[in-house]
Amino acid sequence: QVQLVESGGGLVQAGGSLRLSCAASGRTPSTDAMGWFRQFPGKGREFAAGISPSTAVTRYADSVKGRFTISRDKTQNLVSLQMNSLQPEDTAVYYCNVGLTVTTMMTKPLESWGQGTQVTVSS
Repeated sequence: QVQLVESGGGLVQAGGSLRLSCAASGRTPSTDAMGWFRQFPGKGREFAAGISPSTAVTRYADSVKGRFTISRDKTQNLVSLQMNSLQPEDTAVYYCNVGLTVTTMMTKPLESWGQGTQVTVSS
């Protein structure tokens, strides 16, 4: 089992940037896809971005494409999400998770959810 701890959230004005990090421990997920999901107030979690084990493949939700960039450091079991041009509609709790592939992870992430990190964008 992998333990996932998200950090880096906060309050930012519209147009600003934040960088989220997720540290994985336990069964190291070096062969797993990793990704970010977000949960809007009163709604379920949705996929935001994913990256393959080799970092060769990345995938983004249409709503974040061109503004968010996912990266990973396999040596440190870290996955990061650089978020630029943030908008109030990006306000959510952000979670990371792992999967067998980016595609399968989008609907079937493997691990239990961590506590997430709150991102609040003011207008």
